[in-house]
Amino acid sequence: MDLEVLTRPVRPDDEPRFVRLWPRLSAETRYRRFHAPVHRFPLSFVRRLVVVDHDLREAVVAEIGGEVVGVARYDRLPGDPATAELAVVVEDAWQGVGLGRQLLTELLRLAAERGVRTLTATVQADNERMLGMLRRLLPSARLVAEDGVYAVTAAVADAAPVRR
Repeated sequence: MDLEVLTRPVRPDDEPRFVRLWPRLSAETRYRRFHAPVHRFPLSFVRRLVVVDHDLREAVVAEIGGEVVGVARYDRLPGDPATAELAVVVEDAWQGVGLGRQLLTELLRLAAERGVRTLTATVQADNERMLGMLRRLLPSARLVAEDGVYAVTAAVADAAPVRR
């Protein structure tokens, strides 16, 4: 059975889909995404995730069967609109099948179109999937290890071409 993956910008009406996504994320996945043991997903936080201006803050989702199963986002840094922090999360059941790459590729495209020149991320040192994806898509990324995490900095223009 082939499932169609729809990659699209997040919308405010995704709020219930995000609420349903939360319990499908393992404690480990939530920890890797938020760098802390997050047990609750307050509605005010969900609203912040789904209400973006698609410029200073952007998010794209992977939707399968009407449910959000992954999200990639950037938030421009205050005082430096050419730099944005990125984050990606994919539901555990869909990890390892290329959804993170698909989401990040779309996010890189949108960031480049909107004048983002540099992306930053904080990735736990043992998160090999995320580190591998960043190395493949952003081969010139600079990774600096500190206290069990990598501070990642990469030029958007250096993104590797994606093979389909």
